[in-house]
Amino acid sequence: MSEHRRKTPQPQDGGRAATRRATQQSSGRRGAPSRSVSAESPSDAHDGDTPYGGRAAARRAAQRGSGGRGGSDGGGRRRGGGDDGAEGPGRGRGRGNQRPVKKRFIDYPRAGKHGVRRWVPSWRLVSSLCIGFLGLLMGLAGLAYAMVAKPEVNDAAKAENNVYYWSDNTQMVATGGAANRQVIAYEQIPEAMRNAVISAENKSFEHDKGIDPMGIGRAVWNMAKGGQTQGGSTITQQYVKNSRLSQDQTLSRKFEELFITLKVGKQESKKDVMAGYLNVSYYGRGASGIQAAARTYYGKDATDLDPSECAFLATLLKGASYYDPAGAPDVDQEQATAAKNTDRAKKRWRWILDEEFKDGRLSKADHDKYQKFPMPKPLKKDAQLGGQTGYLVELARKYFLANNDRGVTAEMLNRGGYEIHTTFDKKKVGQLNKAVKRVYDKNIDPKKRPDKDTHVQFGGGSVDPETGAIKAIYGGKDATQHYTNNSDATGAAVGSTFKPFVLAAAMEYGKRDPELGADQDDSEREKVSPLSIYNGDNKLKIKKYNGDIWTNEKGEEWLQTNDGNHSEGNVTLRKAMQVSANSPYVQLGMDVGTDKVKKAAMAAGLKDDRQMANSNVPSFSIGTSSPSVIRMAGAYATFAASGQQREPFSVTQVKKLGKVIYQHETVTKRAFDNVVADNVTDVLKNVVEKGTGTPAKIPGRDVAGKTGTTDDNLSAWFVGYTPQLSTAISMYRLDDNEKHKGRKFEKMYGTGGEEKIHGASFPAQIWHDYMAEAMKGQKVVDFPKAEPIGEKVYGGGASSPKPTPSYTPPPSPSTTPSDTPPPSPSSTPSSTPDPTESCGTWDWDCQNDNGGTSDGGENGGTDPTTTGGDNGGDDGGTTGTSDGTTAGNGDPGGTSPPPDGGNGDIFGGPPG
Repeated sequence: MSEHRRKTPQPQDGGRAATRRATQQSSGRRGAPSRSVSAESPSDAHDGDTPYGGRAAARRAAQRGSGGRGGSDGGGRRRGGGDDGAEGPGRGRGRGNQRPVKKRFIDYPRAGKHGVRRWVPSWRLVSSLCIGFLGLLMGLAGLAYAMVAKPEVNDAAKAENNVYYWSDNTQMVATGGAANRQVIAYEQIPEAMRNAVISAENKSFEHDKGIDPMGIGRAVWNMAKGGQTQGGSTITQQYVKNSRLSQDQTLSRKFEELFITLKVGKQESKKDVMAGYLNVSYYGRGASGIQAAARTYYGKDATDLDPSECAFLATLLKGASYYDPAGAPDVDQEQATAAKNTDRAKKRWRWILDEEFKDGRLSKADHDKYQKFPMPKPLKKDAQLGGQTGYLVELARKYFLANNDRGVTAEMLNRGGYEIHTTFDKKKVGQLNKAVKRVYDKNIDPKKRPDKDTHVQFGGGSVDPETGAIKAIYGGKDATQHYTNNSDATGAAVGSTFKPFVLAAAMEYGKRDPELGADQDDSEREKVSPLSIYNGDNKLKIKKYNGDIWTNEKGEEWLQTNDGNHSEGNVTLRKAMQVSANSPYVQLGMDVGTDKVKKAAMAAGLKDDRQMANSNVPSFSIGTSSPSVIRMAGAYATFAASGQQREPFSVTQVKKLGKVIYQHETVTKRAFDNVVADNVTDVLKNVVEKGTGTPAKIPGRDVAGKTGTTDDNLSAWFVGYTPQLSTAISMYRLDDNEKHKGRKFEKMYGTGGEEKIHGASFPAQIWHDYMAEAMKGQKVVDFPKAEPIGEKVYGGGASSPKPTPSYTPPPSPSTTPSDTPPPSPSSTPSSTPDPTESCGTWDWDCQNDNGGTSDGGENGGTDPTTTGGDNGGDDGGTTGTSDGTTAGNGDPGGTSPPPDGGNGDIFGGPPG
């Protein structure tokens, strides 16, 4: 570079100060070439003058920033915000006096970067944020640790039992929890038990701080591989969870557990933690604590347990409901069976012993010695739960577990600490128990009739129609001897007690029109009156609603029989219910649709579950289903409440530590129109007053009910109600040993010295004795009056009777035309009266009791006092009609007495 280019030209005037100002204000753009340039030698630049155009000055000018434009004395322009411009006519750029850009604390978006790079944070920023976040977490964790106090062992962990109360809030029983809890010292706990728990649950227990991250990771890894492993939670964590915290599965509780565990692990010794854990943990069968478990499962003190027994008890800590060889069907009927539980327990017991050996906590000699599984003692019932109490407690327990919304599980309930208020009326429970015992002791004698009177069972349930509250049950002879609750579903078919649902469906939905096809709206159906006429013949050929003969999958026709093979001829539905004839109601069910019958039964309160039979066959309408007595009492209560359905319930309120955690709320649903329900009640009232249910009469009170007997005399029922109480009684023979495989119902021919058991015999007698006592002192209330409903239809081959025309002789021929008009037809009454004219549609007495032809063979005989009784006709009548050849229940004319003197449910009938 030449000396000329490096020399800084001197300004024309202004001296050095002007030069400095020009340098500070310059923007880099030079003025016009009119500016003079000195041609001094290079050495002149070292005389102390600042060069004008040097590189250093240019850099300094660039760093100060660019200025605006400024004018010059010579008329030129320049950029800058400075004070003066250079002389001359040209333009120049100056930096002016702007301040430099300040740096930000967080440089984001990044200054001086463009495009995507502007939004990519620098490594300094990322590192700073990570360090800051971790510091914040550590600070919060430290603060939380400092603030969380180590709570005392809560009351739930110390609770000894659950307390059940009667409906009047007096105590029924205190049981179901750890009633036999006994805290023992660390030294009293066998070393073998401690070793088994450490090897199975927490191998690092003796040196961890209460939390074992490696154990959690190992548990997750082994679970991912599908192998068996110890849990991720340490013994300290489980001790804290079981004894000091609620069982709520929430995120906040998990964090609380973490900090408390750390504090407990630091402040308490390992001995205290181990002793506390084994003394608080639940082992099943109502036993909390190792001492209670040792007594419950092996009948010995904890100090006497051997290593094999300790390994089994350690197995239970994983979940007693699924490892107790006795099984826990109340928790899970499919998975917690005795067989599956035993298999699981044996595998885990063996695994724990192997782990102890691997960990050096069990000698080889002992490992080889204990090869046989130490089967615990059989499950024993609490003596406090004898009689009906055990059934009551179990029913309330199951109801609460199925209906609580707090997530209370069976194991949580078994730990105790709950107050359970039930609906059970202590007085009524005693009255029902006495009524059953009285009939049993008087009639059933297994020693006298070992082939007839063994395995006889009764079940009972009583429900309040106004609320659905279960007031009393009879579950069996003794809950500590007979383990199945007979008030719950037993598999006993209900027989003819199902017929009221058929009648309700006929009135609610109506009979289908054969001409309209299968898909008919309810508005196109014909609502059926209880006075409708149906064929009551024995071995009636059942037809579909359109008239086609019904056949099963084998092409076989269905011939419906009546009990005792009695034929009733054309009979009203009201009368058919009274004498419990099967064929009219089977055909009615086909006309209405068995799907509608099922819908009506479910609307009343039955459940579409395993107890509901196949509704695609005709016999469905006469009770092949097997709901519980409680369900049947609840369903009939719907009729008692004029069609208002309320779900049966057994628990009103549950408290925990003084706080209400469950409160029952009665939900009322409209099942049937009140006219429908009241007509069903009126028909069933007639059954008790004049039909098969007469043994259930309670003088001075309205009673409605129905008898039921099933095919082969396998079960017998009576279900009835007053306006204030609905009760169902069942009877059957069934081996009560649940261990016996292939248990099946046995026939009851000859049981109790009776030729055949009917619903009108022992069940109705028990119902009467109990209800008569239960209703004492209660206000007398009558059923609502039934209003007319539906049309009088004909079914099952029954046809509408046609009036006989009166005879009028024709006029004699006349040869002479006459102006007198021919005589009008005679108005003389016919010698055969028209039943539709002689009886009103809703004239119950006329239609059913006085011998009209519309009821076919109901008249029974020539004398009102004939032995045919209620089953052969109500008043007898003076003469039978042409349809009366099959009248009554005996020979033509109804002179022969029916079986059981007219009191038996001889038309309860086989279900098919």
